[in-house]
Amino acid sequence: MANFSRLEVVEVMKQTGLVPLFYNSNLEISKKVINACYKGGARLLEFTARGDFAHEVFGELNKYVLKELPGMIMGVGSVTDAASASRFMSLGANFIVTPVLREDIALVCNRRKVMWSPGCGSLTEITRAEELGCEVVKLFPGGIYGPDFVKAIKGPQPWTSIMPTGGVSPTRENLEGWFNAGVTCVGMGSKLIAKDADGNFDYAKIESMTKNALEIIKSLK
Repeated sequence: MANFSRLEVVEVMKQTGLVPLFYNSNLEISKKVINACYKGGARLLEFTARGDFAHEVFGELNKYVLKELPGMIMGVGSVTDAASASRFMSLGANFIVTPVLREDIALVCNRRKVMWSPGCGSLTEITRAEELGCEVVKLFPGGIYGPDFVKAIKGPQPWTSIMPTGGVSPTRENLEGWFNAGVTCVGMGSKLIAKDADGNFDYAKIESMTKNALEIIKSLK
């Protein structure tokens, strides 16, 4: 069961402006990555559950976060059907992110009052998602559409909250483009979850990049 209401999740998205995205099948590595994000100031994390037995890793990871990282809001991404969404919600997911607009996922999330964010790529999809109760729409892949697309949507629909994922990096130039266009928050994966030359996660760098990105975003809000 979720520990944070859908409106609480949305409020933290608005306040911090950043949702780190991450997946690894190793529980101990996952704990270290989340710790680095947390120390950097992130208060949300989307576990992009793309591997076999991902639900088992997420379940243990969420238990750890609830015990050790107060205020950290764990959600799950790359969810493609209602059954998967229900499974992750039973493991305590506080929000569900999908690559596409799926009405079956909307129904099960709304039933439990869990925040959900579908991947949309047109005004028609965005409007339909909002009709289904979506608070924050995921623009995916963000790099294909760009900040100009956000500006175009916000013109006729200033009430729409958008979170681009893909094509977002922790630089002032990139973040300035998105936030000046009117996004509510951004999802950031590999550009934020850094690795060293040997391909291992660089936890110190993840922490510092998260902190720097949050400072940039704060200055733009």
